[in-house]
Amino acid sequence: MTNMLITIDGPAGAGKTSVSRELAKRLNCIYVDTGALYRGVALEVKQAGIDWEADAVLEPFLNRISLSFAMEGEDPVLTSSGKNISSLIRTPEISMLASAISARPCVRKALLGLQHAIAKNNDTVFEGRDMGTVVFPHARHKFFLFADLDTRALRRFKEKQAPEQDLVQVKEMMESRDANDAGREIAPLTPAKDAVLIDSTHISLEEVVQRILLEIHRD
Repeated sequence: MTNMLITIDGPAGAGKTSVSRELAKRLNCIYVDTGALYRGVALEVKQAGIDWEADAVLEPFLNRISLSFAMEGEDPVLTSSGKNISSLIRTPEISMLASAISARPCVRKALLGLQHAIAKNNDTVFEGRDMGTVVFPHARHKFFLFADLDTRALRRFKEKQAPEQDLVQVKEMMESRDANDAGREIAPLTPAKDAVLIDSTHISLEEVVQRILLEIHRD
């Protein structure tokens, strides 16, 4: 029997995380926040102070770090060599560094095997930016969430992940990251051709979840 595999892609603030977590809970799947993996790499790089733009330095460094997911109750946490680093990867600085590092081919290659192994052994909901286009191009259930920039910026601001920033700064940083993600040569942010597109600008979390469940059960 083939494991269930659902991919949910889209820009920051579109609701991917909340939708993916709720969907995984209702379908009894494992929720995988792939963005956290790249943030984890970014954190390790920052703490080590290495030149991440030099593959000769970055590739052996990637072989030395050990990232994985563990569960704390219903919440997945990212660990590095067994240590919970989830609280350290959600800063604006790490977000921007993760966006840049995620374009490095050696980083994507290093994390690809981990993601495939998780999907092979579990029913999963993968949240990210290129899950349906690059990592799992043959996934049966693909979705792409989006919303207008003002709505996404306000959502992120209300999350208070960066209390030192005002709304204008949050919007500017989000707009910059959108440009980086969409414009990179390696795995740019774009919907898969066979993905179901959902505009979450004016609808609730529950409405998004119900639309996805309808599509899944339709098959």
